[in-house]
Amino acid sequence: MANTNFSGPVVSTNGFTGDVTGNVTGDVAGNVDATSLQVPAYAATAIADVADAVNTADTKVAGTVVFDTTNARLMIATGADADSDWVAGDDSSTTVTPS
Repeated sequence: MANTNFSGPVVSTNGFTGDVTGNVTGDVAGNVDATSLQVPAYAATAIADVADAVNTADTKVAGTVVFDTTNARLMIATGADADSDWVAGDDSSTTVTPS
């Protein structure tokens, strides 16, 4: 997956024209299978580690979804802070608080 920062007018080959400002993350080559959803994947130890990138990145906001590869489940962030809880998508009573 590629990352780039830019600001200014953008014209895509798929018909979008407009101004985009900020950090854009994704497959910039357009090679994503449109029939699948890709979710970032992390081990349970990373999700529970307050210093891990999954908890410290600007992309962690309430509602962020990651895949817990250790327990084969989706985890949903309840907030943007590094120590904000993650709840299991299949059982909201399962909570992980990064520490």
